[in-house]
Amino acid sequence: MRDGVKQGRCRARTLFLSDIHLGFKRARVRELAEFLRGVEAESIVLVGDIVDGLSLAKRFFWTDEHTQVLRILLAHLRSGSRLIYLPGNHDASLALVADILQGRLEVHREWVHRTARGTRLLVLHGDQLEGAVGCPGWLYKLGDASYETALAINHRVNDLRRLLGRRYLPIAERLKLAIPTSARYIDRFERTAARHAAQQGYDGIICGHIHRANLRHIEGAIYGNTGDWVESCSALIEDDRGELHLRRWSHGSQSVSRLPSPALADAA
Repeated sequence: MRDGVKQGRCRARTLFLSDIHLGFKRARVRELAEFLRGVEAESIVLVGDIVDGLSLAKRFFWTDEHTQVLRILLAHLRSGSRLIYLPGNHDASLALVADILQGRLEVHREWVHRTARGTRLLVLHGDQLEGAVGCPGWLYKLGDASYETALAINHRVNDLRRLLGRRYLPIAERLKLAIPTSARYIDRFERTAARHAAQQGYDGIICGHIHRANLRHIEGAIYGNTGDWVESCSALIEDDRGELHLRRWSHGSQSVSRLPSPALADAA
C-alpha cells in the first residue's frame, strides 16, 4: 500500500469521515482526535452527522474532548486542507456548524468526487436513500431500544479496555450484524446505494448513515461506507494513486482494508 506514511503520519489525497455525532455522549471523540492527529489530507470530506443536533435537543452534552475534535479540524484547515461538508439527518443547523468551523468550509447536499484515477464517485450522507430501502415501523422501535443498550455496553467496555491499553472492539457493530433482520437491512441499503449511483452514471458511491463501515464492489459499482465514530471508529481514505482504503482505529494503530477487485467481489 502506498499511502505515504511519514514520521508516523498517514498522508492521504482525500479523507472521508461521517457520523461523528459530536454532542452525543457515546461518541468516541478521544479515538477520533488521535486518528485525526495522525492524518495529513489534501481534502477532508465530512459526509454528514458531524454535530448531533437531535441528541443535543434532547439532552445537552458537550465536553472539552468534543471541542478538541473541532479544533483539530480547524488545524487541518489552517494547514491548507480543503474541507467539504455534506449535512446529514442528525446535523445541527448549518449556521451553527459554519460558525464553529469559522465559515471556512464548502457545503453541498451531494458531492461528486473524482479520484486520482479518474473514478467518479457520488458522495452523500445516505438518509436520502431511506425511502427506496424501506424499513417497517416496528423495526425502528425495536432497533432504537436494542441499539441504545448495545451502545451503552460498547461504550463502557471500550472505556475499560482503553484504560487497560487494549485495542478498540466494535462490539455494537458486531451485535448489529449478528441480528438477521438488521443484517438484511444493511445489505439492502448497500445494494440500493450502489444501484442508485450506477443508474446516475457514476462509478460508485461513498456514504455513511447506517454506521456500518464497508468497502466493496456491488454489481460492478464501488460501494464505500465510512462507518462512524460511535461504533466502528473508521474512515475511508483515498491515497495518492487514487486507491481507496478502509481504516479502522485500534488503540494507537490502524487496520487497513483495500478495495477488492471487481472479479473477486462478484464471485463472493
